[in-house]
Amino acid sequence: MTAYDWQKSSYCAQGDSCLHVAAGGDRTVKLTESGDPGGAILSTTPATWSALLLALKGNRG
Repeated sequence: MTAYDWQKSSYCAQGDSCLHVAAGGDRTVKLTESGDPGGAILSTTPATWSALLLALKGNRG
């Protein structure tokens, strides 16, 4: 299994329900949750990740 340099969301509180993001060596963005970091790891493209962030921010940039 590949070790990723996970970064915790800046909106994460003290609990175990946090989103962790990492850059994949295959030019992808990896996502997992802190409650089970060794569990499911989602993979997406940087463009799709950027579009999701813009949508969540309401295009506020």
